[in-house]
Amino acid sequence: MGLRINQNIAAQNAYRSLSVSDNQMSKSLEKLSSGFRINRAADDAAGLAISEGLRSQVGGLKVAARNAQDGVSVVQTAEGALTEVHAVLQRMRDLSVQAANDSNSTSARANIASEVTSLNEELTRISESTNFNGIKLLNGDNTALTFQVGAGGDAAENSIAVNLTNISAVADGLSVGGGVAVAVDTPNLVAGNYEFATKAQVGPPAVAATSVTVDMGAAGDHLSVQDVADHLNADAAFGAGFKATVNKDNELVVRSTNGLEMDEATATGTGAAAATVVSGGLSYANAADSRDAIETIDTAIKNVSNARASLGSSQNRLEHTINNLNVSVENLSASESRIRDTDMAQEMMSFTRSQILTQAGTAMLSQANQSQQGVLSLLR
Repeated sequence: MGLRINQNIAAQNAYRSLSVSDNQMSKSLEKLSSGFRINRAADDAAGLAISEGLRSQVGGLKVAARNAQDGVSVVQTAEGALTEVHAVLQRMRDLSVQAANDSNSTSARANIASEVTSLNEELTRISESTNFNGIKLLNGDNTALTFQVGAGGDAAENSIAVNLTNISAVADGLSVGGGVAVAVDTPNLVAGNYEFATKAQVGPPAVAATSVTVDMGAAGDHLSVQDVADHLNADAAFGAGFKATVNKDNELVVRSTNGLEMDEATATGTGAAAATVVSGGLSYANAADSRDAIETIDTAIKNVSNARASLGSSQNRLEHTINNLNVSVENLSASESRIRDTDMAQEMMSFTRSQILTQAGTAMLSQANQSQQGVLSLLR
């Protein structure tokens, strides 16, 4: 072997090996410091694609689990309100059983009818006020709510619908006595006297017809139908035997608080159309009517029970869905980890090997550079 100075092959070989070892050590340091086996596509192109798909699925399932939990909260809100609806209906039934006894006087029956009327108004209030995040649950505005409980876009596989069609806090036929509905299209024109009357009850017991006249004031005193109802209820004579409310059609509804039928021909005054009859489902005028009221309320209680059972089954389904989602997140996260995460023990072995080779390569490069110094002895 000759001595050459233009090309130091040994040094070049040592340098090439050192570069490879140094590059491997740099990659090991990157993996150890980040905890990821794949830091860029070049580390494992196929593994990166698979792990990104798993990562998006895991993220979607985590959000879906929160969606399902929100669904449970919605169902619990509705079912909790229906719990109180049940309590109200049970009280109405107790009052109906009490009214079915002939020991009650006309005054006592009127008081029973008055309390039942107030309880029915509370049912209406519960229906309108029960909401989740502004979404009405019990007034019929929403027939179904759909919850996204999967990470995909296929509705059949990734969503659950909670049916609210028959979930209501109110029931037909629970109003006490008949009533009249008056369309008040221009409340600011309401003026003059409004008269309301009931029909006579033949009996037993016999109850005479009653009537009341309320001065509605001058045009412009009322700006809404609710103002008209409030003015009527504020009148002592009117409040003694009648109750005014506003229905969902924004009509003025007047009912008798003693369970008697209203006379539809008696609502007069400026700013309102002719009255129409509103049928009543409950009457406490006598024992027979009170027993009919018991059956009507029993039907309402049964319907609420069915509604709560439906909500309960929906809640159970959503809770099982949450459990399944959590298991899926756990398993998919483990799969993604096996592909993307660094095996720290194995990578530390690789780092140690590369570190030793780098140190050895550096030493050998130094020796290869020193080997050419022998040429200088020939030049002396």
